[in-house]
Amino acid sequence: MQKARLGGWLDPKWVVTKAEEAMNATPMHITDAVAPMSEGGIHDYYSNGDYWWPNPDTPDGLPYVRRDGESNPGSFNEHRQILRSLRTNVAHLAAGYVVTNEENFAERAILLLKQFFLDEETRMNPHLLYAQAIPGICSGRGIGIIDTLHLIDVPAAVAKLRVSPAMTEEISSGLKRWFSDYLHWMRTHPYGIEEMNADNNHGVCWYVQAAVFASLVGDEEMLAYCRNQYKNTLLPDQMAVDGSFPRELARTKPYGYSIFVLDNMITLCQVLSTPEDDLWDFRLEDGRGIRKGLDYLYPYLVDKTSWPHPPDVEHDEGWPAAVSGLLFTGLALGDSQYVQLWRSLDPDPADPEIRRNMAIRQPLLWL
Repeated sequence: MQKARLGGWLDPKWVVTKAEEAMNATPMHITDAVAPMSEGGIHDYYSNGDYWWPNPDTPDGLPYVRRDGESNPGSFNEHRQILRSLRTNVAHLAAGYVVTNEENFAERAILLLKQFFLDEETRMNPHLLYAQAIPGICSGRGIGIIDTLHLIDVPAAVAKLRVSPAMTEEISSGLKRWFSDYLHWMRTHPYGIEEMNADNNHGVCWYVQAAVFASLVGDEEMLAYCRNQYKNTLLPDQMAVDGSFPRELARTKPYGYSIFVLDNMITLCQVLSTPEDDLWDFRLEDGRGIRKGLDYLYPYLVDKTSWPHPPDVEHDEGWPAAVSGLLFTGLALGDSQYVQLWRSLDPDPADPEIRRNMAIRQPLLWL
């Protein structure tokens, strides 16, 4: 496939290089790392809350205490890292397949998907009962559902891999079944309902996941629900009249969280917009909409020194990065300034905190 067909924003050499690296990466599975404090089994995802630390006032450190914005390096993060590795490798391989049509990229990606989601010995169970647990307080939380935000690249990759002979009907139907089961859990379990109703970036990210997973499994009812909630709940409840997100500005990392929430709101516009219901152009009566959010944040992405709020307490130097929302916006609105800004930023930052807050690794798969 030629560069011109993919758009002048694309660097095919970068895509192929990343795909080749993914070809050589060691496959990783949830079952490779046992979480000693998990109440689940080896197939159950487990993580600890980011900002919870051992209690300095008790002999055993329990219950943990919260230090907002300060990530505890001693938390169990192995399953997070494994899940993100799976996402990243599959996304790079699928993008490499799009660019080159080389079946070895597709075959490797599909093998990784099969092992992670379908094979009995290595599969991850489709729920997050034990995500973002807090030692001494709870075995899991609804807030942990944000951990699977990184899986949104997987349905996008699957869509590109469908034409490969390696994507058998058995594997394809198995992947749809896994995401259908997970989406059902997200929408019916108390953890999922709690996260869906969160009034900050967590609620936004619930809807991003629900929309993407619903697209894969053909759940038009859920897609319509997400579309309605974007217009009637997320925008009016979370965006201020000036286009900012006050709940993110109130955090100890206001710059990074502002980028994160807007990026995910843009993803909702990308996934949910239809010719009959274009969220890119949708506005509330007072003018609030995705364009208002972009108008607010864009100047501070171009010139971070003009940011009028306190710097982030951690990882401030890593922002801004090449979040996919800038590219999606530029292409959807026909505005080259967003594409140019995206191209000027780092698409593959080394800082793990910044990488954790970039939900999409390969925007090519979404276009």
